[in-house]
Amino acid sequence: MLSTMQDVPLTVTRILHHGMSIHGKSQVTTWTGESEPHRASFAEIGARATRLAHALRDELGVDGDQRIATLMWNHAAHLEAYLGVPSMGAVLHTLNPRLPVEQLAWIVNHADDKVVLVDGTLLPLLVPLLPHLPCVEHVVVVGPGDRSGLADVTPRVHDYEELIAGRPTTFDWPELDERQAAVMCYTSGTTGEPKGVVYSHRSIYLHSMQVSLPESMGLTDADTTLIVVPQFHVNAWGLPHSAFMTGVNMLMPDRFLQPAPLAEMIERERPTHAAAVPTIWQGLLAEVTANPRDLTSMANVTIGGAACPPSLMEAYDKLGVRLCHAWGMTETSPLGTVSHPPAGLSAEEAWPYRVAQGRFPASVEGRLVGPGGEALPWDGASAGELEVRGPWITASYFGGADGENLRPEDKFSEDGWLKTGDVGVISPDGFLTLTDRAKDVIKSGGEWISSVELENALMAHPDVAEAAVVAVPDERWGERPLATVVLKEGATGTDYAALQAFLAESGVAKWQLPERWSLIAAVPKTSVGKFDKKVIRKQYAEGELEVTHL
Repeated sequence: MLSTMQDVPLTVTRILHHGMSIHGKSQVTTWTGESEPHRASFAEIGARATRLAHALRDELGVDGDQRIATLMWNHAAHLEAYLGVPSMGAVLHTLNPRLPVEQLAWIVNHADDKVVLVDGTLLPLLVPLLPHLPCVEHVVVVGPGDRSGLADVTPRVHDYEELIAGRPTTFDWPELDERQAAVMCYTSGTTGEPKGVVYSHRSIYLHSMQVSLPESMGLTDADTTLIVVPQFHVNAWGLPHSAFMTGVNMLMPDRFLQPAPLAEMIERERPTHAAAVPTIWQGLLAEVTANPRDLTSMANVTIGGAACPPSLMEAYDKLGVRLCHAWGMTETSPLGTVSHPPAGLSAEEAWPYRVAQGRFPASVEGRLVGPGGEALPWDGASAGELEVRGPWITASYFGGADGENLRPEDKFSEDGWLKTGDVGVISPDGFLTLTDRAKDVIKSGGEWISSVELENALMAHPDVAEAAVVAVPDERWGERPLATVVLKEGATGTDYAALQAFLAESGVAKWQLPERWSLIAAVPKTSVGKFDKKVIRKQYAEGELEVTHL
């Protein structure tokens, strides 16, 4: 028996229509680094997204599912591409400007990008690559920048504002299959070549609805979200599409992601919510500690991409800002879990839930798998690799313009679940706590040591700004932890024995205490701000670190 319900496709086009009409007065504010930010209403953003669709079709010949790349920061024009490109049936492909140039060129060619929308400030990155990008036919420059290097390039060059000027604000939007590709994003390629993940209209629509629910970010048109997480990183965690669906005002920082301008825009624009990786909030904390600013407008902050040190949560609690843990990855769109403690708990009772990664929403299923492939119970103690499935979880990787999609065995189970590479436990009431990445777990004498737990404990020390722990070879135990630490400004000297004692006092078992220690200037970061531990392992192997043995 079939239902009597109408079969209406769930598409980005519907999000565009809804946002520009029902929530037409909501605002997108883009920081400019000058006295006055750029402001535009959702109605204006929608109209310009429509003009962009006309320009792409009528002037640049985009008439199908061609890939349209963006090499851009977080701002209104990037949002216009987020909405206009998928709605016309093309595929938006966000490019990460922080990737090595060789990877960036490989990604563009693998995706077969026909058009690149690029910020003028990023032209010095793109122009040298153009001779190696035979698929690119058009370059569209957004905003000011040095364009002298574009004189002799093969692709046709256009100015964004000139390209969309005077074009109609209505469009004969195609009837799209909701399972059609809408957006694609590549993983950071920390091991091997980056992998392409292609999001459907349906997955984006459902993900946007979930982001809007109270058990996730729960934002309304009374809120303003500061979208620090880059738009080139997993669709800015789904916030732009979700905000346009629900009327949430957006504050876009453009390229001004440093602690000082972030502190200024928070104090001036008074956002109620923000989202970014822990390193952003660590830098902001140091800034407002040295130069106090009022951050109290932010009722909550979504923090993900890496485990948040409990000490960082405690520090922001004292500032009146609540950090809310979330977990996800490029392959999960990215929302996988959000950690809102159960209702009715005291602050002390809620704390273990807050430092966990959180509960799965209704559309995401999770399971733990042991080393022998066995399913593990949700008992809060049995640790295994996390596998997930759901309507916004990828089932394969993009195989290239002329290739079949890929389902490597180390990434997908036989029955289709995504292997996340994260190790953790799940409580009986469904709260996920990650203890490490599978590749970062320290296997010492037949037992596992969590590098994340050691890092969190170290970063609670008053003199430690950052800490990264990696496994290094050991003749007796196979592997042992190497603790690398970054001192806070003003800290004098490093007493490793005192740090080791601090770990012991924090509850770290004696056999897990690191014997090897190294002071470093900064923890290496990936292109999206996560700790890049493979760099530390390489530095240790090549003797580049000054290591003290206790």
